[in-house]
Amino acid sequence: MSKRALVTGGAGFIGSHVAEAYLDAGYEVTVLDDLSTGRREHVPGGAKFVHAGVNDREARELLERGRFTVLNHHAAQMDVRVSVSDPLRDERINIAGLINLLEGARVGGVQRVVFASSGGVIYGDGESLPFSEQSRKLPVSPYGVSKLASEYYLAMYSTLHGLEVVSLRYGNVYGPRQNPHGEAGVVAIFSNRLRDREGLTIYGDGSQTRDYVFVGDVARANLMVSSGDPPTVNSIDDAAFNVGTGIETSVNDLARMLLEIARADVSVGHVDSRPGELLRSAVDSRKLAADRGWVPQVTLKDGLQQTYEWVASCR
Repeated sequence: MSKRALVTGGAGFIGSHVAEAYLDAGYEVTVLDDLSTGRREHVPGGAKFVHAGVNDREARELLERGRFTVLNHHAAQMDVRVSVSDPLRDERINIAGLINLLEGARVGGVQRVVFASSGGVIYGDGESLPFSEQSRKLPVSPYGVSKLASEYYLAMYSTLHGLEVVSLRYGNVYGPRQNPHGEAGVVAIFSNRLRDREGLTIYGDGSQTRDYVFVGDVARANLMVSSGDPPTVNSIDDAAFNVGTGIETSVNDLARMLLEIARADVSVGHVDSRPGELLRSAVDSRKLAADRGWVPQVTLKDGLQQTYEWVASCR
């Protein structure tokens, strides 16, 4: 039986790399994306493309009839600021959209669902770092709440309907194809400004930390959990794997590294911090290493170099 994967958000930053990983591993791949933030040119050659959103009837019917073995769900409203200003929009896309897809997967006999969760937003400030999968959950934004709630829905569908489910709790993913506008991460934003020799703006004092993990390493993690024995789901943490380096990097240090890579001499300014963001974050991925043999292969220095070179080529 051929392996068939549906990748939602597969025209986006992470999803397009995941779709490529599936293709390279011999899967038949379909990408579903509404192109609200994704780009058609990021859909890898060899993948079928369906232009639809996760709330659309077309998306559910595609899963009902498509004979997919894996649903890989990356489509999301992923901007923390948008979730704070418009939590209902966040809920419609991230929770109602997931349920729409799961209903299609249930009817269509999808074997496994791989869900892009977030280790950067579901854990609570004040916990010892790096976060393990069992760390206290206390999201401080609607976006974080939607990710945590989605993991509970997945566990419920596993219990009620027998779906195999895996949640990957990412650190801060960066790399080529990350959009430097909209919901983009700081690496893409800084790289874009440095390419144009514009000054950098840091929210807060810059001491806040994140766990930066390269997108190619993240795509490998998705592929690894898409086959093999599924987790036994007695709790949401049983079905979850952190994906990160376990290393904290401050925004100030990140800016310094990118300034050196870009060989740029620009101003670095500070403005007020933004609501709904953690002060410190890093995730412990030893569970994924023990279960699937996954370890990050790309160092932050090399990953930043690749990312900046890609951004610089997009003039």
